[in-house]
This record gives sequence, structure tokens and C-alpha cells, in this order.
Amino acid sequence: MLAIIGGTGLTRLTNLIITHRQVMRTPYGEPSGPVTFGTINEHEVMFLARHGYGHTIPPHDVNYRANLWALRDQGAKRVIAVTSVGGIRSDLTPGTLAVPDQILDYTFGRSFTCFDGKDKTVTHIDFTRPYNEKLRQQILAAVKRAGETCVDGGVHAVTQGPRLETAAEINRLERDGADMVGMTGMPEAALARELGLAYATIAVVVNHAAGRGNSIDGIPLETIGAVINPAMERVKAILEFAVSSDGD
Repeated sequence: MLAIIGGTGLTRLTNLIITHRQVMRTPYGEPSGPVTFGTINEHEVMFLARHGYGHTIPPHDVNYRANLWALRDQGAKRVIAVTSVGGIRSDLTPGTLAVPDQILDYTFGRSFTCFDGKDKTVTHIDFTRPYNEKLRQQILAAVKRAGETCVDGGVHAVTQGPRLETAAEINRLERDGADMVGMTGMPEAALARELGLAYATIAVVVNHAAGRGNSIDGIPLETIGAVINPAMERVKAILEFAVSSDGD
């Protein structure tokens, strides 16, 4: 089954016909909220709002382990995560959608593995390609079928948050090879790999990163709503086609 994790601007799926919600308890505590089950175009889907259904959980406090464990426990095999990012690369302007293929992780202090504790064997995962390529291609195919456009690939830098970055930090990220920056892609992607879930991301560029474009002197936070709402409608249209793709 496909699971969708919604980020900022996507706390619910209006095109999801809800059948029921399931409150979960996991070995890692409570997830961000109940798992919502339903159908999109007659395909079974589960949905979870990463920041809670009232958008009350900041990026560094999200219980990523509990979220992914809960989805897998309820039968998820594939996870499409939707996240909002700032555009560093010049063509990643507000309103652009991207399906990144690489990650740079700048987070700290988050619970980043399911294999910690004295009762767990040390476990290493291969993270050369952090996103499941088959699922990435299914998303890209869904973009075309929906008549939308997106950027194929890109390096997603993940910072700690909840504050936005300084212009100097964005300069450093660009030198490191980052194309976009957000706060929620890690450790989510790595935990999905540990749990055997196919995972990929749809990144929604909601603003120019600090020191870029119209954020040269400061990020105009008041304009983000005008960008994110229509962009998320486009994401929902893409998801209607993504749910019908063959699973792993």
C-alpha cells in the first residue's frame, strides 16, 4: 500500500475518501497523529500529517521513527513524502516542484536510527542513493500523466530548523552542492531505508532561499501562503496518478 506523508501546507488530502483513522502506539512513542486510511481513485492509501493535523509539531520535534514504524505496521510498502523547501539553484523558483535524488544532512540531535539501544545489533544501511529510484520514476511518470511539470533530480539539504537559514549558510550549502533546502527530509529518508520502505520525495519550492531572488534582504514569509496553496493542489493532482502506479 502507498503511504503519503504531508508536510507544511498538506495537513490533509481533500481528494482522499476517508474510511477510518487508526490511533497508533509504537516502540518509539506516538506518531504525529492518527494514521488516516481511505481511497484515491479507488486505490487504497494511508496518510499522515508530519507536523500533526493542526500543524503544531516543529521539524526538530517530529517523531520520525514512530511515524514510519506506524505506516509500515499498517501495511505501507511505499512512502511518498511531500516537503516544502527553499530554492537555492536559480531555476528553483517559488512554485516549482522537484523530485530530488540526493540528500545533504545537516540535522543534529534527532533520533536517527531504529537500531540504537543495548539490545540492538549495530546495523549499517547503504545510503548511496537515498531515494528509491523506482518510486522516483513512478512520481515523474505521474507528473506527466497529470499534465504538470517538475524538476527531475536535485540535492536536498536538510537543516535543523525551526529557524530559516542565514544568507551565509545558504552560500555554504550551495558550495556543498545543495540545490534546495528544507527541514524535514532527514532522518525520515534514512529511517524508511532501515525499515525496508521505498521512499521518495516531492519537494515544493515555496520561497527563494536566504540571500537569493526576492529573499536577498529577508525571506518574505507573508507571501509563502500564496505560493504553497496552489502548489499543493498540483501535488494532489499528481498523487491521484501516483497511487495507481505498480508497487514494489
